[in-house]
Amino acid sequence: MNIFYPPLHFRYMVRLYVKNLLAILFGLSFSFAIIDYFQHVEELSVTVNHKVLYVFYMWQEALGLLYPLAIVFALIMTKLSLVKSNTMGVLHAFGYSKRRLLFPLFLVASIVYAIFTFLHTTEFSYAKDKAVVLLENQINAYDVNDLFFKYNDTFVYVNKLDPIEKKIEDITIFKVEGYQVLYTINAPVAVFDGAQWDAQDATIKTHVYENGKLKKYTVEHKKSIKTLEGYKPKIIESLYEGKALNIIDAFNTWKLLDKQNLNSDKMRASLYNKTVVPLFAIALLLILFFKIPFHARMMSLGYVVALSLGTTFVIWGILFGLYQMGSNGVLIPELTSILPISLLWIYAIYVYFTDEKSIA
Repeated sequence: MNIFYPPLHFRYMVRLYVKNLLAILFGLSFSFAIIDYFQHVEELSVTVNHKVLYVFYMWQEALGLLYPLAIVFALIMTKLSLVKSNTMGVLHAFGYSKRRLLFPLFLVASIVYAIFTFLHTTEFSYAKDKAVVLLENQINAYDVNDLFFKYNDTFVYVNKLDPIEKKIEDITIFKVEGYQVLYTINAPVAVFDGAQWDAQDATIKTHVYENGKLKKYTVEHKKSIKTLEGYKPKIIESLYEGKALNIIDAFNTWKLLDKQNLNSDKMRASLYNKTVVPLFAIALLLILFFKIPFHARMMSLGYVVALSLGTTFVIWGILFGLYQMGSNGVLIPELTSILPISLLWIYAIYVYFTDEKSIA
């Protein structure tokens, strides 16, 4: 097949599917954004520009949430339109197999999945957080206060984090061994340099013990101390404020938590939810394309539509529930995300290789 000038049937199937996909995707996402806007319109006591921004951010959030459903719904709509017009029967009569007709739809769905996966490596993933800030209309809404967490073999207290300015105000690092504090490092300001934090004008207090009792401490001043390697502002904000992370930051956070021997269930669940779970849509596309009859006389239209939509919603709902369980640590994320998607794909592949000769 010439990729610059594909066969006529390929272009026809792609054009029909893309038209349905765009109509469903933008229809669902705009409806989601507008309904959400009217639910919160009284809380948006801001300028018109901010209201438009709020709708735009929620529309982005809806796109990322609903595109897997749009992939499946567009397939159902495309297949049924071909069946009702007897086009599907004609294509089969001309010798086009189910697999050959599926390929254009499968390719488009895979490209859509790749596009949204890429978008989730960008600021696209933070659309809802930006909308919430506009909704709350807070001053310094991005600031995060009073954080306490583990870093390697020390504990860290942060009085105020500004993730936009990438600056910490008042940071204290404690080195504890047993019941004794060996030293503390305090700095009024720390700035993120892209890889680690630069604690400026730091004061180091080293505790001196004799016979297990604190005898004295020494004080040392340093102009700069490098610390918190890998702790990006967005990572700290997400860990302790529950904010969203894009795919890259979620993966880096996962590695960081593993390095600190801390629980990474929430990060793994978030990462799988953006990369693995949406693959259910492509598996369902494959299954439904083969399972929906190709001739109108072989099906009840209402029954097929209800069954197809119902199956899609049930699977989507189950996966959403499993994601919540994985995120909350009830089950490990590999069981709630990778396992069900793998089982669905095994069935989809089985259907692909066994249903070709079926006329139903």
